[in-house]
Amino acid sequence: MSARTKARKRALDILFQADVRGEDIAVMLASEAKRAATEPAREASWLYARDIVDGVIDNRDAIDEQITTFSKDWTLARMPAVDRAVLRIGVWEILFNDEVPTAVAIDEAVELAKEFSTDDSGAFVHGVLARIARSS
Repeated sequence: MSARTKARKRALDILFQADVRGEDIAVMLASEAKRAATEPAREASWLYARDIVDGVIDNRDAIDEQITTFSKDWTLARMPAVDRAVLRIGVWEILFNDEVPTAVAIDEAVELAKEFSTDDSGAFVHGVLARIARSS
């Protein structure tokens, strides 16, 4: 598993926990940063995870607007928390991170959804992200 794939899982964990606990994402990120400081072997995945979470924090309104616009008949509140977090990561990578090819961002998000969410989440995430990618 690549360092970026691990980083996406770490970012998913941070975003998901903040959402479920109703805590500020920045607080969760700071908590994870303290833990990461004690794990130098995992530094490569931590750095990109932090970039993702910072990017989601900085662009959350634009990201959520894209998700809301392109998720047919689904509100953000109605989506499973894991799907919301996965979509936020995918949208950030598609729209705000030029280093990640769009196809890779979509594939990685779909794999996260398949691994951590419902049976239908992979197809849902793929559909939303593909529509966002086509519109950008």
